[in-house]
Amino acid sequence: MDSFVQILAAVLVLAAFGLAQARVLTPQARVYLILNVLGASVLAVDAYVERQWGFLLLEGVWALIAAAALARGRRTV
Repeated sequence: MDSFVQILAAVLVLAAFGLAQARVLTPQARVYLILNVLGASVLAVDAYVERQWGFLLLEGVWALIAAAALARGRRTV
């Protein structure tokens, strides 16, 4: 996968984390969860393609947990 795509995906996850730490978003916020789902999913696909099993486990589970939380319903900003 292109390095630009990897970096962009990592920035999405890091942006969510940074905004939560700055108390701009909560970990339950829809935007926070969407950033995590998108970033972690892209990184999980890349890990699968590159056969990086530990990284696939990390990012795959990260994406699934965020997706499950997103599916649970109403979120705050």
